[in-house]
Amino acid sequence: MRSRHVGAALLTAMLTVALVATLASAALWQQFRSLEIETAERARLQSQWILNGALDWARLILREDARAGGADHLAEPWAVPLQEARLSTFLASSNSPVDALDTSTTLSQTFLSGDITDLQSRMNVRNLVDGSKVSEAALAAFARLFNKLQLPAAELTLLAENLRFALDTSPENRSSGLAPLMPQRVSQLGWLGLSAKSVVILSPYITLLPVPTPVNLNTADATVLAAVIPRMDPAKAQRMVTLRDGRHFRALSDVATALNEPQDVLIEAQHSVSSQFFEIHGQLRLDKVVVQQHSVVQRQGLEVKTLWTDRGPRGAGATPLQ
Repeated sequence: MRSRHVGAALLTAMLTVALVATLASAALWQQFRSLEIETAERARLQSQWILNGALDWARLILREDARAGGADHLAEPWAVPLQEARLSTFLASSNSPVDALDTSTTLSQTFLSGDITDLQSRMNVRNLVDGSKVSEAALAAFARLFNKLQLPAAELTLLAENLRFALDTSPENRSSGLAPLMPQRVSQLGWLGLSAKSVVILSPYITLLPVPTPVNLNTADATVLAAVIPRMDPAKAQRMVTLRDGRHFRALSDVATALNEPQDVLIEAQHSVSSQFFEIHGQLRLDKVVVQQHSVVQRQGLEVKTLWTDRGPRGAGATPLQ
């Protein structure tokens, strides 16, 4: 009988120990999880502050470039990518009190990189509609691009018509409820009839801006040049790129001279040597956390305003922050 009581007491003690161990493990897990969440949130906020600072810095570079005046080209400071560098390197070169910060941990593990892209180096889909009708000149340029990339011409026709429909603000069109939504990103052009494959292939060569814009002939690549300039074959476009690498075009007349073409082949509404719209891409790596932010800005005179900002991999169509 006594052995039974001893066995029951031992079993009770073992169950008690197991229960305490389980509760302790659960409490420890909850504490660990709360700590991880707090750490991740702190890293997110720090990343946001730093990337917003980097955005302001990039806007300042563009503003100073506008102050200098002249054409926009790929030899200017804004066009030089920022390779990954420690954040402490930037703070050490500024007037920030670096010594007061923990440079051995947080700053030494934080790396910043980024670049500024001229969005007018690409063909603007918004150019396809002029007023209330499809622009024949822009349609012809896009047709040359579609042909070069071996994309279906029917998709271009559908894109242009749906874009015209989406931009039509007449009461009759709005009241019908049939107008497609106006995309805000290139990744959303599937709304207007492009296939997912076509969007991926076109992405390096096109953009979608709020207003029609000319292509900057100083920054466009050979594929875009061959599409936007009539009678321009790929070989001639590549020679043009080589020529401007040695000396950028200061005016459209310089381009006409380089092409040995009459100046009327270039139209100010379609061709330019300067830009207003840029994309600023920044990446912050903090230990194992990588945060990417890209913003589209518009430069008007000395004012550089942010049109929208989002986070996530470039071209992923992330949710906009503003």
